[in-house]
Amino acid sequence: MAPNTSPVVTVFRDVRPWGGPQADLIAVDGVLAEADAVPEGVDVEYVDGRGRLALPTLVDAHLHPDKTTWGEPWHSRRPARGIAAYVEGDVELYRAQRTPLAERALRLMSHAAALGTRAMRAHADVAPAYGLEGVEALAAAREKLRGVVDVEAVAFPQHGVGRTPGVAELLEEAAAGGLVSHIGGIDPAGFDLDGAGRDGGQLDTVFGIAERHGLGLDIHLHDTGEQGLAPLRDIAARTRALGLRGRVNVGHAFAVAELSGRELDEIADVLADAGVSLTTVALSVKTVLPFRRLAERGVRVGLGSDGVRDNWSPFGNADMLHRAWLAGWALDVRLDEELEACFRLASDSGADLLGLPRADLQAGSPADFMLVEGECVAQVVVDQPRRDLVVRAGRVVARDGQLL
Repeated sequence: MAPNTSPVVTVFRDVRPWGGPQADLIAVDGVLAEADAVPEGVDVEYVDGRGRLALPTLVDAHLHPDKTTWGEPWHSRRPARGIAAYVEGDVELYRAQRTPLAERALRLMSHAAALGTRAMRAHADVAPAYGLEGVEALAAAREKLRGVVDVEAVAFPQHGVGRTPGVAELLEEAAAGGLVSHIGGIDPAGFDLDGAGRDGGQLDTVFGIAERHGLGLDIHLHDTGEQGLAPLRDIAARTRALGLRGRVNVGHAFAVAELSGRELDEIADVLADAGVSLTTVALSVKTVLPFRRLAERGVRVGLGSDGVRDNWSPFGNADMLHRAWLAGWALDVRLDEELEACFRLASDSGADLLGLPRADLQAGSPADFMLVEGECVAQVVVDQPRRDLVVRAGRVVARDGQLL
């Protein structure tokens, strides 16, 4: 007997795409289609949108699920100054957790998906203190959430490569084992120095691993001033030399957030020429990237959650709609078009950064969207309504903030 090849068709009636006029969204085998594209004689499922606003689901371009205490008893943090102190606190918290890392990571990633995250780039610390437990947990969560949220995993050397023996070998093992799509890095000029305070050779190591295994790179740069800009230029030069255009990203890039005018345009042109993208997490007024100006110069910029209730901070909720709100607040935006740009930073720009098709609610795009109460995109960003319905590939995967 031949297998059943009938298309799966779902019609979401009476919705308002992007806050426009009421219409139907028709999903055929996970892709939005025109009304006349539905074959006759197939079973059709109907979902009543009740006039709610339909918006694309979002992309979290920078998340640390392995560090989270989300859903755990409250953790009281102690004062810390500098990355080394935070790293020490990370290890202490990891050892004190009662719930296994894999369970905590899956819980947070599921929560993010229920709030409308369609894809994420997730970082997991790789260090002797943890081995490969973090990236193995991400791999397991990716399988359990298949069809709900796409997950890219980064082996992240939070403890440094040059300053912490054994990290380079673990990065190589994670890459060789197919556990990750990206190799990470961290502040090669300000933090990751060898025992004598010299360049620990981090960029040589991580670019070498990525090249050998055909992986991308996603490097944290917290350093400001020339200490942050010099490695950024080096990363761009290496990316060009190795033909890695479109496969290298730099997270935070606080040194870029400090720039304006000609200086900003000059570094933007360097990044755009090399095909190096950036991610921002809207931590503060001083550190949020001027993403609209960067995009005008050809630099792809994504938005992420960063840490969620971890040792570094009690804040964070893995809600990318709220992160769009934070970006708007940090940039002091007021106009509707500026608020919508913050939303599109988390939707279109995030998809571009991860190499995904945009979920723009047009025929031919992925049937990935959420239904919320609201008048327009700007109001939704400000009011943060409940995600009444989350749809992935034409299938309802969450209702009222809970995965089905």
